[in-house]
Amino acid sequence: MAAPAERQRHHGAAGPGAGWSKVPEVTALFWVVKILTTGMGETASDYLGRTLGPIPAGALGFTGFALLLVAQFRTRRYRAGIYWSAIVMVSVFGTMAADVVHVIAGVPYAVSTAAFSVALAVILFAWYRSEGTLSIHSIRTRRRETFYWATVLATFALGTAVGDLLAGTLNLGYLPAGIVFGVLILVPALSGRFLGLNAVAAFWGAYILTRPLGASFADWMGVSAGRGGLDWGTGPVTLALTVPIAALVGYLAVSGKDSPKETLPDAA
Repeated sequence: MAAPAERQRHHGAAGPGAGWSKVPEVTALFWVVKILTTGMGETASDYLGRTLGPIPAGALGFTGFALLLVAQFRTRRYRAGIYWSAIVMVSVFGTMAADVVHVIAGVPYAVSTAAFSVALAVILFAWYRSEGTLSIHSIRTRRRETFYWATVLATFALGTAVGDLLAGTLNLGYLPAGIVFGVLILVPALSGRFLGLNAVAAFWGAYILTRPLGASFADWMGVSAGRGGLDWGTGPVTLALTVPIAALVGYLAVSGKDSPKETLPDAA
């Protein structure tokens, strides 16, 4: 937690609306939508890569990712439609980034998992050193928002590599991998509730695991039976996941159920 003088400095740097975070409140729907977007990003990336080719698909993914991040940074408060659209494109592009490292560059998933883990640790360390907090309830300045989205992108790339490492390299399969991650995601949740784990640490631990959790189940639904899947196809699975995402985000936008409350600087 930052010192009072540091809090005041960061609060002043935020400008108008400094008491409002630009990310949603963490509710049950937050986790539902987040897991759905991870699955949708996985299958959308695979579908685009096979349909357009890896380079055109990567260019399209990066363009969507960049445009929606610009829109997110230009808003003065949290807007459900813009925020979750940006998350979707981070999911798509983050998957593409991890796949390019493996498929095109030939880097083993074990190596990319380690590399993305280090990258994530460096980002979180720099964020904490700069701001004195990793709480998502304090995303009110441009600098904190930059750290936040860098962290989100790193978690998606890491989660993709971890999921493929477990399901593919270690030959566990997509469904068993999804079950493993479903059990693992309970660890930070239960540790925060019963073992006194810091709420911020519990949040980021669970957040990281949502990516391989959602992606593993989406892959299981989309890939062929020969790869241990249901063979529904990545295109249909992408569409099937997009519909509930759009419906839930629309509900959140209209109802404001996840709109952040005004907070004091550095509130946890």
